[in-house]
Amino acid sequence: MELRDRIAVVTGGGTGMGRELVKQLAAAGCSVAACDVSGERLEETRAQAAKAAPAGTRVSAHACDVSDEREVLAFRDAVRTAHATDRVHLLFNNAGIGGGGSLFADDRAEWERTFAVDWWGVYYCTRAFLPLLVASPEARIVNTSSVNGFWASLGPATPHTAYSAAKFAVKGFSEALITDLRVHAPHVGVSLVMPGHVGTSIVANTAAVLGRPSPKEMSADDLAAMRARLKLPPGVPDDDQLRALLQQVDDDFRDKAPLSAADAAAIILDGVRAGRWRILVGDDAILLDRLVRADPERAYEPSFFEELRAQGAFALIRPS
Repeated sequence: MELRDRIAVVTGGGTGMGRELVKQLAAAGCSVAACDVSGERLEETRAQAAKAAPAGTRVSAHACDVSDEREVLAFRDAVRTAHATDRVHLLFNNAGIGGGGSLFADDRAEWERTFAVDWWGVYYCTRAFLPLLVASPEARIVNTSSVNGFWASLGPATPHTAYSAAKFAVKGFSEALITDLRVHAPHVGVSLVMPGHVGTSIVANTAAVLGRPSPKEMSADDLAAMRARLKLPPGVPDDDQLRALLQQVDDDFRDKAPLSAADAAAIILDGVRAGRWRILVGDDAILLDRLVRADPERAYEPSFFEELRAQGAFALIRPS
């Protein structure tokens, strides 16, 4: 699919893959309407994208919580006004957060908030923008799932239920759309994106959306709860050391990932241009997909995690 002189909608455009998608789309001459819950970060994205875009390419920024259908509908109407259009060509359902790992240990509100952003956001945006996509001669829906959309784990001792459940829903929805679109709107395609570990700020963004303190803001009570969760002895490491350690983990997830957000966005857009419905992002995603398909019954056994480690996929899993 050609990108130049098209109009794309990108959710979660304030940071990470969303920001890079906005920038690379705009650089290719595609006008973009981006949304995010953080207006400040989104405006930074808009300014960066507009600076590198060819003349006549429009980039607009819109505040929107994709888990709220009323906000999504208002976003759609704002896109129509800002771009003076009754159609869009591309919808990138990219917004997502983590959280809600355990049905037992995590707060129900956090679990449901994570699921709402990661699943209902995809559904609401697809519903809202579908008439505008159908109105285009050629269009495509691009839904970001995850490797956790076909493998519901972060490691043998790390529950990961809300995010995985939502990403499985996105995968199933996207695959079902292949037939639904073929029957009712054959000029509209769908792409399912399944990234492995990509260097983004999802850890910090998740904390902000869920109202958690950052590591530097953690109180003594917060740190005591974290020690209990990590089964650390009292006072070891001390509070300042633990804050620094937790911050380093967050920073390393972004800065030491095997694939940058910019490279991930380039892989996604290459797949969109080629009209592919299934886009694995990263060598770790390709490896995990192969191993799970080869022996799905073993995918959650200790021996499976050991094989991942043996093949160098350390970034996929957390230590037990």
